[in-house]
Amino acid sequence: MGCCASSSSEVPVPKPRRRLSVGQVDETDLPGHEDAESEKDRGLIAQFSQNNLIEMIEDADASGKSANGRRVSLSSKTDKGTTSFANKTMQKFGDTDVDVTKVGIGFTCRKGLKPESPNQDSWFVLKMDTFSLYGVFDGHGQKGHDVSNFAMDMLPKCIIKDERCFTSRDWGPILVEAFKKTQNFIMVSDKTKTLQAQMSGTTATVAIHDHSDNSVTIGHVADSTACLGTKVGSSWQGVALTRDHKPNLKDEKARIEKAGGRVVFDGYANYRVYAKNARYPGLNMSRCLGDLLGHSDCGMSCEPEINKIHFEKDKQYILLVCSDGVWEFISAQEAVDTVSKFEPGQACKAADDLAKEAWDRWIREEGGSVVDDITVVLLYMGWN
Repeated sequence: MGCCASSSSEVPVPKPRRRLSVGQVDETDLPGHEDAESEKDRGLIAQFSQNNLIEMIEDADASGKSANGRRVSLSSKTDKGTTSFANKTMQKFGDTDVDVTKVGIGFTCRKGLKPESPNQDSWFVLKMDTFSLYGVFDGHGQKGHDVSNFAMDMLPKCIIKDERCFTSRDWGPILVEAFKKTQNFIMVSDKTKTLQAQMSGTTATVAIHDHSDNSVTIGHVADSTACLGTKVGSSWQGVALTRDHKPNLKDEKARIEKAGGRVVFDGYANYRVYAKNARYPGLNMSRCLGDLLGHSDCGMSCEPEINKIHFEKDKQYILLVCSDGVWEFISAQEAVDTVSKFEPGQACKAADDLAKEAWDRWIREEGGSVVDDITVVLLYMGWN
């Protein structure tokens, strides 16, 4: 997050720990905001909230292309659990007898070592015959767990409700629209006081696996990285599929400054985004969902970066989508090396093993003082 024309001495910031997504904020600087809402969006939010994802599919799939297939959705559910490394509560809808872990899908969502906060990570999996969806969300701010849970619920429903979803294979525009619609839902919910998102937000990384053309399309904001493992000969190669949206990136910094925001080094490990002549929001990311003040005053963006990958039929792959509790001390190659030791039927064991390795590294690196929330969602592909 590179420095802008404004000197860092203008905003003295105490050295935060590296994990903090939100820096020190002077709340006396915060303005009042009135974001526009629409009757249509309020109605959609109510509709989306009343129906689970499987019910939304049954309503939206007018073409009937998925009507005869089996489908199951799994997702995290916000709980008040405070036990460190406890797995977050899961909910399941649809063909609940389907065990997705037997077909190479693994997941785990572990609470960090931070007693003052609930687990702010959220995740979902939707498995269908035609395509499948995978998502990871990492909340930040005082109500980040609520924003991440809201985005986890709404974003896949926005995808399913898009009229192109069951007729088009061009997933990029569908993802862009779904992210923007979810952000608008957050704005409306904040104004109606059902969500507090002025200074709380979430990362979002969503992968759509299209079974018909053997591809994955990824849309993401912020730093919940997706990576791909590819088997080459007898070894595995791991590579990141997404870049972290940080304020020091040239294009991100230019957008922020053009909108009147500032990028300031915090004196420790991060560059942070601030409004002009103010000390908020102090975010160490340049794109996210929520964080309404950052979007309105500082040039933050909710538009996802899109990446589409096609797979060769005779190769083995592992797709990983994880919160930065994994990536703080583990590289893409190390993550792939860890999970590639397991067979597809051991997908959840592989996810747990990676989460445990991430936890152990946090303990070693931070002296046992703190561990971030850790979420792993993974998919084995091409293993026959």
